[in-house]
Amino acid sequence: MTTAHAPDGVTGSRTLTVRYAGGGTRRGPVTMGQANMIRCILRDEPASINIHDVWPVPDGTGMDRALDALAALAVRHEALRTTFPREAGGGAPTEQAVAAAGSFTVTVLDHDALPEDTDAYAEAVARAARDTRFRLDLDFPLRLRILARAGRPVRVALAASHAVTDGSALGVLRDEWLALLTGEPLPPVTSPTPLDLAAEERTPAGRRKSAASLAHWERILRTGPQAMFAEDGATGTETDTPGLTLRSARGARALAAAARRTGALPGTVLLTAWCVLTAHRAGQSVCVAAVPTSNRFLPKLARAVGTLSQDALLDLDVRAPSFDALLAKAWGAAMNAYRHSRFDALDLWALIGRVTTERGSQFARDAVFNDISALPSTLAAAAAPDEAAPELELVWGEAQALPTRLLTFVYETEPELRLATWADPALFPRAAAEELVTGLVLLLEAVAEGDLPLDPPGLTGVTGVRPAARGPEWVRVDGCWVSPAAVAAALSGALGGRAVEVVAEPDPDSDGDGRLLTAYIGTDERAWAGQESTPHQAHTALMAVLPGRPGVLAPHRYVFVEGPPRQPAAAQRILREGTGRGRDAT
Repeated sequence: MTTAHAPDGVTGSRTLTVRYAGGGTRRGPVTMGQANMIRCILRDEPASINIHDVWPVPDGTGMDRALDALAALAVRHEALRTTFPREAGGGAPTEQAVAAAGSFTVTVLDHDALPEDTDAYAEAVARAARDTRFRLDLDFPLRLRILARAGRPVRVALAASHAVTDGSALGVLRDEWLALLTGEPLPPVTSPTPLDLAAEERTPAGRRKSAASLAHWERILRTGPQAMFAEDGATGTETDTPGLTLRSARGARALAAAARRTGALPGTVLLTAWCVLTAHRAGQSVCVAAVPTSNRFLPKLARAVGTLSQDALLDLDVRAPSFDALLAKAWGAAMNAYRHSRFDALDLWALIGRVTTERGSQFARDAVFNDISALPSTLAAAAAPDEAAPELELVWGEAQALPTRLLTFVYETEPELRLATWADPALFPRAAAEELVTGLVLLLEAVAEGDLPLDPPGLTGVTGVRPAARGPEWVRVDGCWVSPAAVAAALSGALGGRAVEVVAEPDPDSDGDGRLLTAYIGTDERAWAGQESTPHQAHTALMAVLPGRPGVLAPHRYVFVEGPPRQPAAAQRILREGTGRGRDAT
């Protein structure tokens, strides 16, 4: 036992070692989900990739019983006994090792009296535990803090390695923890272990599924909008975003009534409404969104303890005459996304890199919808308060850094609609974020009353949410909103300040009103040597500065002209031109 530094308000702090033994020793390849999260763990700051939870402790539970229950969970689930051996050469781990026995530590923070809001305090302790990086090859995947009052455990606040657990897995562990402490029998584990999943993924059928998933992603990456929120103010790849929590009995009643009226599942109604409102606000005809919990839609995976964290990528064309007409195709679009949510993460990132260069775009994971209402309870922040549900209540929470512009977690749909939304404050000042969340409730209420036309003025009238305001300089190119002036500024900066003009011109191969971007780059032929003066060089330079600029799409043609790039270009001498996608100059 060792003594640790005691936080304010803690009368005693000690670290206990808990030993466990049981199960077998196994070793094998990592799963696709593990590989995906390991990549993120090695790249991102620990506070942004680690996850956390708070577990209640039934009254009368002694410390020894609590520690025994934690050891029992480690024996029961291979994932908790898993580490990832280092690769020779320092690359990302590709194997996982399951131990038959081992130990972990628990820090006990003892108090004479806990703060009045014990759950909020435990949440803060758990969140702080996320700040330290897990060592993949050595550490037990749960960093455990027991908050005690006079030696009696009251809450468990923990951080978890995302390489071994996800939010749903923590919910399963939370349920089983309570069962162990209340004496309820636990059923046998029937969900596949991570090693079982890895073996399944490497079968011919598993490889075909992965290939089909990559094809699904490639279609969307090549044809969908590169960013949902391409507009003035949308900059950077990460935003410091405060959370906004909605609790609404009105919303729950409206969702249930809309589901009864349409005969659709409540989850499908809510997803469709969220997509409609997101696309409406973004001024897009397609809603492209990541829906992470989809990879648990198979019953055998619903209670798996492991990390299944891979995105399903949903693309829902919202151009429909009415909500009911859109709802009729939304379920199929969602299932298509869910079926294509297991893939080799390294292959996906190679695909994204290839499509990025060839399309001249930078895919932004702008919109994320995570409905965990049907899964085991997870984060302490999602725990339902004891008081009756308010008709409509909004509460602002702490900010956190997020690589997305709109993230919604749905915690509960009955007897109240309870969700949290993080919206980029550069695009959604507090009043606009509140308008977006309350607009979702208003939309559900309108849909509960009857079918709703989906024209933009009508949606604004119903929800109060207005589409993004874009000036006349914004144009639609290749399915994306683009600012030619922003493209010119980015390209000029990438080329060391050279004069650039970018224009959107009609696409001669388009049957409709398709447009192509052409960049005219001013060049002094006498200073040609040493300049980036081929289309390929210009394209490569622009692609390097593209991340965080959702209104910038690479030109389809780079034209180097003698002198300043003024119009009409036909009056200038063209020195060199080409697409820039290949190494050829023309």
